[in-house]
Amino acid sequence: MKMMSRASAIAFTLTTCLAPVAASDLSTEVTLMARIGSSTTATFSPDGKRVAFISNMSGIPQIWTVSSSSGWPTQVTAFDDPVSGVQWSPDGEWLAFSVAPGGGMNTQVYLARPDGSGLKRITAGGKENNNLGLWDHDGRRLMLGSNVEDPASIDAYLYEVASGTTRLAARARGVGGLTDLSRDGRLAVLGRTKSRGDSDLFLVELATGRETLLTQHEGPGSFGDGTFSPDGRTIYLGSNKDRDLVALGRIRLSANGAPGPIEVIASRDDAELGEFTISDDGSLAVLVWNVAGRSQVDILELATGRTTPIAPLPAEIVFGVTLSKDGRLAAMTSAGAASPADIFIYDRSVGRFTRLTESPHAGVDLASMVRPELVRFPAHDGIELTGWLYRPRGAAAPGPIVLSFHGGPEGQERPGFNSTYQALLSRGIAVLAPNVRGSSGFGKRFVNLDNGALRVDGVRDLKSCAEYVVKTGVADPRRIGIMGGSYGGYMVMAGLTRYPDTFAAGANLFGVVNFETFFAHTEPWMAAISTIEYGDPATQKEMLRELSPIHAIDKVVAPTIVLHGANDTNVPVVEAEQVVDNLKKRGIPVEYVLFPDEGHGFRKTPNRIRSTVSIVQWFEKYLKG
Repeated sequence: MKMMSRASAIAFTLTTCLAPVAASDLSTEVTLMARIGSSTTATFSPDGKRVAFISNMSGIPQIWTVSSSSGWPTQVTAFDDPVSGVQWSPDGEWLAFSVAPGGGMNTQVYLARPDGSGLKRITAGGKENNNLGLWDHDGRRLMLGSNVEDPASIDAYLYEVASGTTRLAARARGVGGLTDLSRDGRLAVLGRTKSRGDSDLFLVELATGRETLLTQHEGPGSFGDGTFSPDGRTIYLGSNKDRDLVALGRIRLSANGAPGPIEVIASRDDAELGEFTISDDGSLAVLVWNVAGRSQVDILELATGRTTPIAPLPAEIVFGVTLSKDGRLAAMTSAGAASPADIFIYDRSVGRFTRLTESPHAGVDLASMVRPELVRFPAHDGIELTGWLYRPRGAAAPGPIVLSFHGGPEGQERPGFNSTYQALLSRGIAVLAPNVRGSSGFGKRFVNLDNGALRVDGVRDLKSCAEYVVKTGVADPRRIGIMGGSYGGYMVMAGLTRYPDTFAAGANLFGVVNFETFFAHTEPWMAAISTIEYGDPATQKEMLRELSPIHAIDKVVAPTIVLHGANDTNVPVVEAEQVVDNLKKRGIPVEYVLFPDEGHGFRKTPNRIRSTVSIVQWFEKYLKG
């Protein structure tokens, strides 16, 4: 989604770096990597003495709690399906969390006591999509999003804890959700995305449903995380109105509730605001800046505008920052290429980090992992592209390399924890993970350079990436592979069809291959917001056909492995089947790995092991064999 979100859109895959081993040992070594734990999504108890978080230490992401001064964690939930979010209620009584049945998108929201007792599901339990939101200030109401009434719209709802009832708060007419409630309970801020790359915030009177637009703008615009000041007279938000990079802004409300203009109160010329959080007393904000993929964090005093950087950070990336009620402690997830995702506590009173969780990495030396280099190079039309280049230790260049493309398309490649990259590196295969046009984190203009018919330029960036690694002597031009997931899977198939002589092998993970079948079978709300990004199937059918790799798949000559989750309703499995069926008929080497208990992505440890082993063996066979 081309809008800022309090919860970071980053997915950190567990990884490590291993010395080269015999082919027969690959599965064993990757199993060790995939068993490395991760901990994310911290949320404080009201007194700040405990933290709830999500960890996959049990093999499936579940909720755990631990003392905020560190200690042994306690497991709270034990579902067969992954937990994907958690929020501790301000009154301390409940943990609200979401569970993805079969890994799919029909997420259900539950409440449980902090010790795991009193478990109850508060959504219907059907095939509808439900999103976990935030609590109100006193813990009486929980904000939710759901398409239960309109499959093509994620609308905003409020769950009343005392009565156990849920009521519609606002129609989104797209994808939306409440981002905050005023403390008197009268007003809410509604985020609404009508199309990817263009969002708005509205002030909603909950009693009447009356809406007031807060973010009047022309053209694309991203506005997110609308947060009330304690007195309800100011709304803080992320905004790129009249500017390229997202900054922290505020909107003042008059005595009668009329909004003023957006005032920019914190900005940078070299970075976008990735996320922010406001302290309970409204005195300060914690700002997380995205600097070409790495994080930098500032504490901003809202009354004076004075900023204080928090440095050094535990690792390259920080996300999911939350403050204790007294504002003294800041919990956050930090991860990097050589650091599993873990929870850290920053104590403002002493200016020091404490590691709250330590992901287990039995049998793995994290110090041996490869850290990437940020590289810059021109596209065919001169636009600057960037990427993270991972080189195998001690490997002779030029050698085999895999180009890895992120999803989205408005995602961003960042130097995070990635098992597949490190496993490839351990086998002497380099990785370039680029941010081609359409990627987020580099401003409004760059992220919209691949919309609609401009997608052909994004596909041409594939060739520019391959030319860069050859020209710099990193890659043997006969041994270049390509892989990616979701939209990255689209880029894989676009590359294999448009540049069949460039790539020696491909790995397509749950990728779009046919826009006609994608729009027909994806979630209705996903289809509704994707017509600007991809094209409108009602009016631009021919353009979408020309952009769909399936209609040029007879040009694919490279061996291709296809991996998909059977419960994927974002990119339905029909996309994978079209590729596999065609390549089989034409005698092109193809392997199909279908996960019956996963959706859009692979979260369970055994499945992550199988995925990584399959991909690495594939590239080793066709790039080195």
